[in-house]
Amino acid sequence: MTVTVRLDEETRKLLHRLAQARRLSRSEVVRRSIRLFADHEPATRESNPYDAIHGLIGRVKGGPPDLSERTGERFREQLAEKRDRKR
Repeated sequence: MTVTVRLDEETRKLLHRLAQARRLSRSEVVRRSIRLFADHEPATRESNPYDAIHGLIGRVKGGPPDLSERTGERFREQLAEKRDRKR
């Protein structure tokens, strides 16, 4: 597929320098740039929350083992502690 793109002079020069430095065609630089851009755009990434954080799961060691349990109870305790400090 052929696509025509209008570039300002500065961007055209940058594309030329990138292509020369990496010994790639300008088209290949554009293709790689689009893929790289798509990898960092939320709209193009998987919308599943697990996929968004799967690389982080199991990376942290330590902390309370019941961190996700008793959250309401712990929150009430923190509010009471804060209230008592103000008195």
